[in-house]
Amino acid sequence: MSAEASPASPADPVDPAVAEGRWTMLALICVGVVGALATWFSATAVIPELIAAWSLGPSEAAWLTNAVQLGFVVGAIGSSLVNLPDIVRLPVLMAGAACLAALANAALLAGASPAIAILARFVTGIALAGVYPPALKLLATWFRRGRGLALGFLIGALTLGSAMPHLVRAVTDGVAWQAVIAATSVSTLLSGVLFLLALREGPYGFGRATFDPRQCLRVFTDRPLWLANLGYFGHMWELYAMWAWLLAFVTAIDAAGVTPLPFGSPSMLAFVVVGSGVAGCLLGGWLSDRIGRCLTCIGMMTVSGACAFLIGFVFDGPSWLLAVVALVWGIAIIGDSAQFSAAVTELADQRFVGTALTLQLGIGFALTVVSIWIMPILAGLLGSWRWVFLALVPGPVIGALAMAALRRLPEATRLAGGAR
Repeated sequence: MSAEASPASPADPVDPAVAEGRWTMLALICVGVVGALATWFSATAVIPELIAAWSLGPSEAAWLTNAVQLGFVVGAIGSSLVNLPDIVRLPVLMAGAACLAALANAALLAGASPAIAILARFVTGIALAGVYPPALKLLATWFRRGRGLALGFLIGALTLGSAMPHLVRAVTDGVAWQAVIAATSVSTLLSGVLFLLALREGPYGFGRATFDPRQCLRVFTDRPLWLANLGYFGHMWELYAMWAWLLAFVTAIDAAGVTPLPFGSPSMLAFVVVGSGVAGCLLGGWLSDRIGRCLTCIGMMTVSGACAFLIGFVFDGPSWLLAVVALVWGIAIIGDSAQFSAAVTELADQRFVGTALTLQLGIGFALTVVSIWIMPILAGLLGSWRWVFLALVPGPVIGALAMAALRRLPEATRLAGGAR
């Protein structure tokens, strides 16, 4: 295998003007990611309306969310097999993928059959695999020091984008569900234009890789990288199932009438809780560059796992305690996400960072397909949404143990903050 350029070393000269533009580039990348990722949960935010309009069954309704996850897995692993994020210019790849996501999302406006709608959501997921993982790599080319905080901003943008459909639904209450789909499609299309016209790679490049399918296996052959990935997999078991079904959980509370919902409507509560993860991403980034990635991840997963365990106990209120547990969960559940990606950029072969990131994400999102799928099944078996999130607790437990094991290895010194 070969590369057209070797990664920059700390001693390499860097054009000061280019280096000084990193914060502007961070802002542009984050704005674009917020707009593009709004398509992820666009259908999930209007599930009640789609069930009524298209006479969907529980399985079909679940697949409107899961099809995106599965599409992302196919797109991420497929691009890893050909090392696409390490071969194609990142702004071009992200722009084309965003435009495809916008078109696939807009296909829901055609009033298609449930089968075609699920297919459109699958294509949306494939397209988003060309936005999010390349954005992680692109941002890493602009930051060597402070990379954890920078990636925290980026995951915060992903979090805000994922929450946006709930906000659009909350402020357009009483308006046809098509408004949510149209708004998220337009925002994603504008992000594609931004990616193409405004983004460029930074001075800390990882080099251009040639095609080498063996790299999709090598990223898991050394123990430190595998432990970082295992931590990420535990994190992902919990994250998207919570994001996908939180609206159903709080809607069940609202329907039961046992306690007033914080922040008013179920959609607004879902937006606030998921959106609160932005603060968690920034906190996780700040902590990781000071106390280390391992301790940050262990702490965040401990808190999020505790909240997954406790949320069912506050189903009946009081309202303020429900708000506290939900908001702390929203902050902690995503606060460590960027650090797993940052760890891969520090532990993986530097010529194949894009491939390593994309494969990590692909397998992690494959797990979300399972966790999202079982939630409504458990709700049906239990007769209520109250206790379903207990099934998510093993994820952060396993993830925290994996990061504790990584912290004890000598290779942990390659991470920002070292083995702390």
